[in-house]
Formats: sequence, structure tokens, C-alpha cells
Amino acid sequence: MPGLLANSGSAHRLLPGCVSIVGNMVDVVPTVDTRILVVDDEDNITYLLGTALRHFGFAVETAATGREALQKAAEFKPELVMLDVMLPDLDGFEVCRRLRDAALRMPVIFLTARDATEDKVRGLTLGGDDYVTKPFSLEEVVARVRAMLRRSGHGVSDEPALTYVDLEMDDDAHQVRRAGELIDLSPTEYKLLRYLLANAGRVLSKAQILDHVWEYDFGGEATVVETYISYLRKKIDRFDPPLIQTVRGIGYALRKA
Repeated sequence: MPGLLANSGSAHRLLPGCVSIVGNMVDVVPTVDTRILVVDDEDNITYLLGTALRHFGFAVETAATGREALQKAAEFKPELVMLDVMLPDLDGFEVCRRLRDAALRMPVIFLTARDATEDKVRGLTLGGDDYVTKPFSLEEVVARVRAMLRRSGHGVSDEPALTYVDLEMDDDAHQVRRAGELIDLSPTEYKLLRYLLANAGRVLSKAQILDHVWEYDFGGEATVVETYISYLRKKIDRFDPPLIQTVRGIGYALRKA
């Protein structure tokens, strides 16, 4: 089964990526003792997801099989379950069905390497609430968890907007404004700007940006960073003062000149 990040090679390469991503995400304040059960038979994935979620204050238990998941769901009473579809004994669909049969109604987010529509329909029909397809970023997972808990009434406090000078990013609305004016960004431009905003004032190398925005499965050239920085400047820095600065020989920073 594919791991968390495609073409990552080994846990030695995954773990530094996890620390970098978690360290740059905006803190989320969950309801005290919000409990999440992570079910996957790959130790790397349960470790990374557990680390990321605990970083934001969630109480996390993990399970590696379907039967262990059912036992822990009964004992731990999670408020959300992240459930791999392909498990060594019971598959995730069967685990979800048994949870619902036992009147356990917590939200279920399926983790799957399969992007087939019929799989998604089956999972949602059996009582699943959302899908995350591998490979995925930890930021995406945390955002999905927050949204699902908010919809289910388990309350995660609203994440404050990321701001710098007159630049503002609202993740919940997926909107960016500069000087009060709405800025239209592509998904990649948005992700790049979010990384710069989360590290405002800090110089980021091209390698760091590639790892974070395009992740380890990106096989292109580092010039793609320059291209997207140029796109952002045309949209963000048409206002004064310009904020996206080039630090020659190192990388880029979001800061006033």
C-alpha cells in the first residue's frame, strides 16, 4: 500500500518532512480531550498522523487492524475515526459497517490509495463522512479533521486568519485579500502563499518550498518555484509595499523591504 507521501523512499525521509510541515502549520485549539482514533496497518502513517494531531492538542489512539479498531472504538470512544480502507483482516468498509451497527455514530474519514468513484460511493453509503486519498499532506488531513469535527458539533475553535501587513488569508473561506481586495489564486499559488505567510519574516530556500508545496513526489525542476513566485508577485505585489522578497543565493521571504 502506498505510504503517506509518494516516492518517499523510507521513514528516514518522511519523518523530517513531518516535522517541517507540522512546525509550520497554524495552531488549532480543539475542544479539551477531543479524541481521534487513527487506523492504518502502516506504522509510518499512524506515527505521522498521530504526531501531527497530538501537536494540535488532540488525544490520539492508533490501531493496525480492523478488529483492533473495533475494540479501541468501544473502549476509547473517539469523536472521530480516520480509517484506512485496506486493512489486513477486516477492510475499512466492514469496520465502518460494524461501527454503525453498534450505534457508534462518530464521523469516519476514510484513508485510501484508491481514487475510484465506486469505492467512495460505497464508503459514503456505509456511513463514512469523508475521504482522503493517498498521498496526502498533513495540512490537508488536519484541515479535514477540523472541518469534520466542526460539522459534527465537537467544536474546534475557528482558526485565526493568517495576516501580514495588509495581506490576509482565511483558510475556512479559502480566500486571500490584500488591502481589502479579494485576490484570485490557483490552488498551487494559494498553497505557496500560505507557506510564505506561515513563515513571514523567515527566509525559505527553494528546496524547502519544493518539499512543502510540491512534496516529495514532484519530479520537476526547481525553476518551478521561481515561476510561481513570479505569478504571486503579479497578484500580491501590485499593491505597495511589495512583500515577496528574493534573498539572493538563498531563497524567498515574505517581508517588507
